[in-house]
Amino acid sequence: MTYKKILKLLSIFLFLWFCIHIIYTIIDGNKDEGKSADIAVILGTTVNTDGTLSERLEKRMKCGLKLYKDRRIKKIIVSGGLGKEGFLEGDKMKEYLIGKGIPDSLVIVDNKGNNTTASVANTILMKDSLHYNSIIVVSQYFHVTRTKMLFRKEGFENVSSVSPDYSEYRDFYSLFREFFAYYYDRLK
Repeated sequence: MTYKKILKLLSIFLFLWFCIHIIYTIIDGNKDEGKSADIAVILGTTVNTDGTLSERLEKRMKCGLKLYKDRRIKKIIVSGGLGKEGFLEGDKMKEYLIGKGIPDSLVIVDNKGNNTTASVANTILMKDSLHYNSIIVVSQYFHVTRTKMLFRKEGFENVSSVSPDYSEYRDFYSLFREFFAYYYDRLK
């Protein structure tokens, strides 16, 4: 077999692998199995410069709020970091949930969840103090497959996910980025 044929077959294989992974991520990310859990972990994203939640973050919060109102969860961890806009995402997320009627004592803030890996690690560290055995991850559909994999990699198997019904043009970039982030995190 010539070098060109090997390169062509390798290129086809890599392209198919990428496509299958993206299709799986989309299906898995949009699937809600209707499970209940002890706790939901809502991952942060942009807070606007005026302190309001970005539309993407507000949709995540509404998803978490619905889980609570449907009695599918008992508590919520809101995890985010200090955004370039100058706001702690976790604080703003908690403020939103309290404003929608969730008791203060049921919302736990992680303001050190600067990225997905940190949010997962910080949530795992809270396991003994919060006494949870199951989690529902709440984030955009393209993000939940990797987040669930990170929890499982840490030995936490009872994890499911819910994502808001919200898409935007940047999802194409996010899907592409998540492919590489998934395997980077999986192998480290």
